Amino acid sequence: MSERLRGTAEMTAAMVISGTIGWFVVMSGRPVLDVVFWRCVFGAATLLVVCAAMGLLRGKWPLRILGLAALGGVAIVLNWLLLFAAYSRASIGVATVVYNTQPFMLVGLGALLLRERVTGAQLAWLALAFAGMLLIVEGKPAAATASGDYLGGILLALAAAFFYALAAIVARRLAGTPPHLIALVQVCVGILMLAPFADLAHPPSGGGQWTLLATVGVVHTGLMYILLYGALQRLPTHLAGALSFIYPIAAVLVDLLAFGHPLQGLQIAGAAGVLLAAAAMNLGWSLPGRPRRRIAPARACD
Repeated sequence: MSERLRGTAEMTAAMVISGTIGWFVVMSGRPVLDVVFWRCVFGAATLLVVCAAMGLLRGKWPLRILGLAALGGVAIVLNWLLLFAAYSRASIGVATVVYNTQPFMLVGLGALLLRERVTGAQLAWLALAFAGMLLIVEGKPAAATASGDYLGGILLALAAAFFYALAAIVARRLAGTPPHLIALVQVCVGILMLAPFADLAHPPSGGGQWTLLATVGVVHTGLMYILLYGALQRLPTHLAGALSFIYPIAAVLVDLLAFGHPLQGLQIAGAAGVLLAAAAMNLGWSLPGRPRRRIAPARACD
């Protein structure tokens, strides 16, 4: 198998795995904070074994690198908490599509914190994504109108995208640091953050809940990161960016097949606008008549 084909298979598998996490989160029946805590516990155990096998635990980290990795961990854990909380309010599919606005968050933070230049094409794609967001908000189903949580779910997903972009900004400062080790630090930070608030007095009951939570930690965290990082080492940027859109499509299909939540007409149009704009950002599409400019994609995954 060629390196490109293997990378494509790894990226596809990682995005499909990411797209199914909402089902496990909802079916666990646990509060979001507990789900994220156990995700960090099982994820840390998995990544610890992987890092030890790869020989990444030898030596010492400079305090600056450790501090940045921990800061990124805080952002990632907040991202998980917010996104998982959005599932029950705006549905898994809608929340995931909205979450994929994070390339625009990254561009905004890059301009604000790193003084990166924002192009006219980026502003145009941002306008398209914003229009798509308005359609998604207007296309809320009747059940969501009655519950009053739909808009709250969208805002939670947007906040999750912001913290993902913040973690990506921090990761830029960690270039050259093994990504598996960064992920291990992040989930360990999550354990320390959430342990005082997790309901440890009432742990998951029965083999079913433990299996669901262990899967979120081992498969959706440990295995998914291993596949993702392996793919990113083998694939060109444009192909990795294109394959990353398997994630929201998989989430929408899971939401439809498992919970019977189809997107409404306006939601479909809005989702198409958001994903098209995000694809344009990730793949560096330019406006008609202008030279193409490619930027490194920010890949959103749970």
